[in-house]
Amino acid sequence: MGGVEHGGSNVEFRECWNRARGSPYIMRLALSAGIGGLLFGYDTGVISGALLYIRDYFEEVDKKTWLQETIVSMAVAGAIIGAAFGGWINDKFGRKKSIIVSDVLFFLGAIVMAFAPSPLILIIGRILVGLGVGMASMTAPLYISEASPHNIRGALVCVNGLLLTGGQFLSYLINLAFTKVPGTWRWMLGVAGIPAVLQFVLMLSLPESPRWLYRQGKEEEARNILLRIYRQDEIEEEMRSMQESVQAEKEEHSNGQKNLAKRLKDAFSNDVVRRGLYAGITVQVAQQFVGINTLMYYSPTIVQFAGIASNSTALALSLITSGLNAVGTVMSMAFIDRYGRRRLMLISLVGIIVCLVVSSAVFFQAAKHAPAVSDKDTLSFGANSTCQPYINAPKFPSWNCMQCLREDCAFCANSDNQVGSSNFLVSHANTLCLSVFVVQYHPGACLSAEKSVRGECRAEKRVWFSKGCPSKSGILAVAVLGLYILAYAPGMGTVPWVLNSEIYPLRYRGLGGGIAAVSNWCANLIVSESFLSMTETLGAAGTFLLFAGFSVIALIAIYALVPETKGLQFEEVEKLLQEGFKPFPFNKKKKDIKEKVEDE
Repeated sequence: MGGVEHGGSNVEFRECWNRARGSPYIMRLALSAGIGGLLFGYDTGVISGALLYIRDYFEEVDKKTWLQETIVSMAVAGAIIGAAFGGWINDKFGRKKSIIVSDVLFFLGAIVMAFAPSPLILIIGRILVGLGVGMASMTAPLYISEASPHNIRGALVCVNGLLLTGGQFLSYLINLAFTKVPGTWRWMLGVAGIPAVLQFVLMLSLPESPRWLYRQGKEEEARNILLRIYRQDEIEEEMRSMQESVQAEKEEHSNGQKNLAKRLKDAFSNDVVRRGLYAGITVQVAQQFVGINTLMYYSPTIVQFAGIASNSTALALSLITSGLNAVGTVMSMAFIDRYGRRRLMLISLVGIIVCLVVSSAVFFQAAKHAPAVSDKDTLSFGANSTCQPYINAPKFPSWNCMQCLREDCAFCANSDNQVGSSNFLVSHANTLCLSVFVVQYHPGACLSAEKSVRGECRAEKRVWFSKGCPSKSGILAVAVLGLYILAYAPGMGTVPWVLNSEIYPLRYRGLGGGIAAVSNWCANLIVSESFLSMTETLGAAGTFLLFAGFSVIALIAIYALVPETKGLQFEEVEKLLQEGFKPFPFNKKKKDIKEKVEDE
């Protein structure tokens, strides 16, 4: 068995594309269902850019951090509900219908957001989109997984992850495309309805999951679909595997239909399902607490924390991080069936921890060397324009830019700084100019964060900073965040969804996937709803260091609880969980017993 595993480790990725060329139907299934990942990714990325312009459009949003966090996180709240009900809908009505319902919800949400006259209506649209995203996030990988040959299942489920990161990259491109168009953020959010319509049309012509059909007693229908996916000599083995799963389910449910509460109780009392949930929930929660969606939801804002003030410049640099996310996902497709799920996640977490610690150090240095506030420069704008906490402070001469921003005021950079970095920040034509390293920043003005005052500052050809301070390390911070994305995407980015599509027994797959997805979205909600508040309390440096601590805990938890499922059929995964998983060195006793039996 070991020889087979190692001998095949080099060819899974090539096998995936060979099978896809021989049977284009397989790739058609994966790509069509994977648009659910694209919707997920687009919504994650588009709000990060749209938020910059929503703040400009609605003054109350600009002034209230909690309202910004609510606009972002209400989609996550909707996704929690969508994922929770999605598990039940998947088991009751099938994977195909679940995807179609998610498309309808997403489309309705996109239209509501595009025409929202107030923050409240915008939030309602975000909830509708979230319902669709929540259902799609768990259903798309499940559908692909059950319609894929087991030896290329990991690579095909990664198609969903690739389209997810592709959706994020597309959202930044669209954000940039609409920065100069009237209605900016309305177009950014409304365009999201197009891929939902596309998937709706494509799914109407695709079949239901063969495993779900077999479970409903439609064996011939399931066989006909398998004939289009598997090779002829693999059909009987797959049919036999499905028969064993369904038979075990019938025996377990011989006492009749069970309600959701009873099924949840049964799931946690079943050793296989409970151990699968330990692993599935662990990786989903860890995926969020490493801080990735703070970067996705607030990427341009984080770039502004690093001292890059221009909206379009922040969006352009965010596009780079999104592109790296797509590159990392392609790497995952190449390596997941070669090196395994568990190993990829552990390596990924080590890289994430290093990058978060370095990011924390960079942001700390940027805050420490923030430009000072000039009393003379500040008062030159007039008493009505000056930051009131600054005027009332007993030791205002010691203030710098960071202290000014902590008081919900803004910093108007000294015009003398425009010899270098600020020049490229003001100019949209030279978005990616790297002249940041040649500037010594002079003291600037601490002013009231009002639109009218912002206009006064910009009228003098000066740069307005409301999220971060002028810094020579801005590009370095963006570079480290790019490395963070490259560490995250191949492992923690895609593997948790692959693992959750294959680790539960068939009879609990919808329920288990739903529970894990709800865990993911709950963790996502906590992080996205608190990120801006944390940066105000702890600073960007402290926030990233906190995420590094969470990542260390995630590394330990995944090492202890998550088994390797590479190349295993669903039924073999079930047997693995039945025996129980123990990592090195706790598995030494089991290995010694096995070696002793073999010697005898």
